Amino acid sequence: MDENTWEQINRLRRWLDENAGEQTERERTLLRVLKVGEEYGEVAEALHGALAANPRKGASHSWDDVRKELVDVAVTALVALATLGPDGEKEFDARLQDLVDRVLSPSAENG
Repeated sequence: MDENTWEQINRLRRWLDENAGEQTERERTLLRVLKVGEEYGEVAEALHGALAANPRKGASHSWDDVRKELVDVAVTALVALATLGPDGEKEFDARLQDLVDRVLSPSAENG
């Protein structure tokens, strides 16, 4: 991800902070992490709709809806990560590199 992405994530985090009402810092953090679960539920709903898996609702969503909801999950998770501390970008980059190294290491590729 580029700097602009994290700049936008932090703009969203700041806006949420400014509009959190009477929430304590702890409550804000917990609610932002829980929001990831809510967004995941919206992905599941869109996926069911794209597959017309619910006979009562039929094809209620498109694959574009699924993609949009997945972006919402990713953004929500990144905002939650940024809320947990000032090094969200570094933590994300380090963890991503760990995952890539583990999956794409020569020993993983050979089986």
